[in-house]
Amino acid sequence: MNISSIRKFCQSLPCAKNEIKWGADHVYTIGEKMFAVAYATANGTPHVSFKVDHDLFLTMSDRPGFTPAPYLARAKWVRLHDFSKVGDAELKTMIRRSYALVASTLTKKRQAELGIVAPPLAKK
Repeated sequence: MNISSIRKFCQSLPCAKNEIKWGADHVYTIGEKMFAVAYATANGTPHVSFKVDHDLFLTMSDRPGFTPAPYLARAKWVRLHDFSKVGDAELKTMIRRSYALVASTLTKKRQAELGIVAPPLAKK
């Protein structure tokens, strides 16, 4: 995947919104809560950050191509900085999981307002 296909994928998720923050970062939200951030560094290197399951955070952080996400690691977010280390399908699954984790934190009332049902959080 490249940065534009990640942006397109994130926007395709139900009720997802995109906003540019911090200069040039594409921030994807559901119910005003972030589930992904996609951006390119000054030299054009693509990066994407997203939330992971609490018990997978250390494993993901140590995986080649990943690091704890700056400023968001305490909330169990990782950053993918080497897209060659993960396949397209796997990356989409990770972003979908982040979306599900964040959607599940919305109140039932907010979920109803958005017309969504939070996906179940069963382990894969």
